[in-house]
Amino acid sequence: MKQSMPKKGRHLTLARDDVGRVRQPPPRHTRHIAVDHPRYKWVALSNTTLGTLIATVNASIVLISLPAIFNGIHLEPLQPGNVSYLLWMLMGYMLIMAVLVVTLGRLGDIWGRVRIYNAGFLIFTVTSVVLSLDPLHGGPGALWLIGWRVVQAIGGAMLMANSAAIITDAFPARQRGMALGVNMVAGIAGSFVGLVLGGLLAEWDWRSVFWVNVPIGLAGTVWAYRSLHEAGIRRPARIDWWGNVTFAVGLTALLAAITYGIQPYGGHTMGWTNPWVLAGLTGGVAVLAVFWLVETRSDDPMFPLRLFRNAAFAGGNAATLLGSIARGGLQFMLIIWLQGIWLPLHGYDYANTPLWAGIYLVPLTIGFLIAGPVAGYLSDRFGARPFAVSGFIVMAASFAGLLVLPTDFGYPLFALLVFLNGLGGGLFAAPNTSIIMSNVPPEARGAASGMRATFQNAGMVLSIGVFFSLMIAGLAGSLPHTLTSGLTSQGVPPGPAHAAAALPPVGTLFAAFLGYNPVKQLLGPHLLAQLSPADARTVTGREFFPHLISGPFHHGLVVVFALAIAMSLVAAAASLIQDRAKPGPTPARPHRMSAREQSLTRPCVCRADRNCRRGRCRCRPRARSAVLRASSSDRRSGAPRGLRGWLPAGRGR
Repeated sequence: MKQSMPKKGRHLTLARDDVGRVRQPPPRHTRHIAVDHPRYKWVALSNTTLGTLIATVNASIVLISLPAIFNGIHLEPLQPGNVSYLLWMLMGYMLIMAVLVVTLGRLGDIWGRVRIYNAGFLIFTVTSVVLSLDPLHGGPGALWLIGWRVVQAIGGAMLMANSAAIITDAFPARQRGMALGVNMVAGIAGSFVGLVLGGLLAEWDWRSVFWVNVPIGLAGTVWAYRSLHEAGIRRPARIDWWGNVTFAVGLTALLAAITYGIQPYGGHTMGWTNPWVLAGLTGGVAVLAVFWLVETRSDDPMFPLRLFRNAAFAGGNAATLLGSIARGGLQFMLIIWLQGIWLPLHGYDYANTPLWAGIYLVPLTIGFLIAGPVAGYLSDRFGARPFAVSGFIVMAASFAGLLVLPTDFGYPLFALLVFLNGLGGGLFAAPNTSIIMSNVPPEARGAASGMRATFQNAGMVLSIGVFFSLMIAGLAGSLPHTLTSGLTSQGVPPGPAHAAAALPPVGTLFAAFLGYNPVKQLLGPHLLAQLSPADARTVTGREFFPHLISGPFHHGLVVVFALAIAMSLVAAAASLIQDRAKPGPTPARPHRMSAREQSLTRPCVCRADRNCRRGRCRCRPRARSAVLRASSSDRRSGAPRGLRGWLPAGRGR
């Protein structure tokens, strides 16, 4: 039967079936997957994982490529006036991400998470092109890189702030831990992958460190704009300008002051007595206190402090901060250990130490990549807290093993310990994210995701100030005497030897971090010419400087890893915190279907077939006929819908 209906001068013919229902046309092939499509969640996971990976890789890829970058722009980073360039190249990217990630997550809640995420991909890709085209040298070249790295960090913050929220919107609760686990594994593993990738690319050309982002960024940008759709709850609200300004100013001042505190000042080995550092510390804390007052009185706060009333959310973020500080400190210490001491002692040239340091840290990445997805999958079935706690305990055990390891270690034992550390980090990452994101309402997921990323990035910046300060304090006690005795034993006069040993240990530490041999700079060409050729070759050789600092370095390493153990154990305790659940009625026990019943309730696979839409299903005739035989008495029973009318007596009743 056909029926014609006039509409605006035209006739629309609707085809109807035998009972008068309008026949739906067969589904057309579309190039875009809708939000309700079963495959959309996997598209969202794949794209957001790529975005998180590329954002975190760039936080560490520059870390290990700094020697090649400074050589490429013809800048000597260890000269007193150039240390600021070195510090901002280290912390600028992570600092901007830590400051802006909450703001951009909140904007995602207001304007759309996918919209902010897509814009972040585009900004990140464009700035990668600009960074690779640095036309300047010396100080201006360093400022070019620092400035555009700040802009690139804005794009990276857009990606990280909204990726977890997009995944949480796309996946049901029973699969959320697995999906967030994959995303978090990509995010944290990116910091380890960046070390390996940076070492490989820096060996070829320092500009390739930024070129590598361009094809990945272009593909990800086009893919995101074509495939991602808004699936979350958007709540129109005003932008909390005062909250944004006070948070950005306060956190920037605090983190920058902590980082600048490791520089010498006024005859002291560190700069904690510097008036500017003290002003940054006190002023940053004061402005953050103002930020707290502003947020408690705002109708639409940028940083919803009410979320911290949930004990599980607060404990999960505290564990994220502590774990990020410990993990960031581990990266810095391992790079110094390998590039400045172990690799030169084993015959590697200083120019090749970044490459081999990345290669020797591969077990750390492997451990993380193995444990991360497995922990995310299992946390959906057995709960997130056991895996988060066990991950931190494994990390603490690996820190203890590294603490007792000699400076000139055997590599198999070192590889096992860093593998265990990566394994512990993988066990913790996905369950911790699941704990945080599952304890917030849907309309606040963007802000919650931004908060989690803020604590993670702030921990990385804090690790520079905390662990470098502890290491410098450990070096200051024994390094001057060690340098004096070592230099005088090779024929260096006592006066120049004392002068070289009296230099601040931060220069020696940065030299080891960058894989430099600073003895030539400490002594100078005039003094080296006065030494015998054998002594000159010895003090400027590969093994003299590593042997000198290995003992003092190990003293500092004990302090650093002891703090990392304490942080890991406190983070494990924070992961055990649970929110007080309100008592409620016990839910009814659901009907448990057999395998036969489950097979008959699966959706029909031939919906595009005309006969199936008429009720004559070709793929499951028995299940189709069972639906048609349903009676009113069966509907009043407890049997599952679609199986009524044929279940054996007693099943589902």
